[in-house]
Amino acid sequence: MTRRVMLTSSLLVLVAVVLVPFYWLVVGSTHRSAEVFGTPPPLLPGAHLLDNLATLESTVGFSRVVLNSTLIATLYTVLAGLVCTMAGYGFAKFDFRGREPLFGLLMLGLIVPSQVTLVPLFKMMLALEWLNTYQAIVLPNLALPFGIFLMRQSMSALPDELLSAGRVDGCGELRLFWRVVVPPMRPALAALAIYLFLYQWNDFVWPLIALRTRDAYTIPLAIASLQGANETDYGAILAGTAVAAIPMALLFLLLQRHFVSGLLAGAVKE
Repeated sequence: MTRRVMLTSSLLVLVAVVLVPFYWLVVGSTHRSAEVFGTPPPLLPGAHLLDNLATLESTVGFSRVVLNSTLIATLYTVLAGLVCTMAGYGFAKFDFRGREPLFGLLMLGLIVPSQVTLVPLFKMMLALEWLNTYQAIVLPNLALPFGIFLMRQSMSALPDELLSAGRVDGCGELRLFWRVVVPPMRPALAALAIYLFLYQWNDFVWPLIALRTRDAYTIPLAIASLQGANETDYGAILAGTAVAAIPMALLFLLLQRHFVSGLLAGAVKE
């Protein structure tokens, strides 16, 4: 009984540590900038949420910014999910010369800092005249090493006999992929979708380099632009951050049933 009480108390403390910053974020977004750092700090919601949202709309065109982030993150999640799934399937179920060295080379991308590729990537986008466009943000990182690794590990647990039976029944490789391989991978695909969406939704450095005009800004860039040299509207920043957290929370709530099992599937040994 004592152990159960201690465990429950510890979990409640951990939950509070995680949730209190989010609560303060929501509360702060309803107050003016001067009130956010008042003494004592505000603990209850205020009445200036609409004012802060109006400030966001008038200064950075926040509705357009949210649309940009939604389109970019959604398009990236779909395309990168397709590329990572097909690449993972190839590495897991096709035996070709140089497969293991090629996969090892791909995994080196997990330890190479992304900042190393910024200058070459910028030159490529400049040569293609893609700067300040959606494709400059979406296309460069479609073959994400972690996504390929996750899907490869998950698909390694898929029985080879199942694929052989499909081929014997006359399934082509594309139909075999969509009808036999993809359906059992739903938990792994859910985990991959959450990871890819958050990766693109929160990306800051590359959009900062590739996007030139405010009309093309994503949410992180728009929020960062509110920080001035002499004055910063923290109420508007907190309101924008709270709005930016809503899609991430909804995505996780919708897919949380598959999220843990999808990540555990990546730990299955061949």
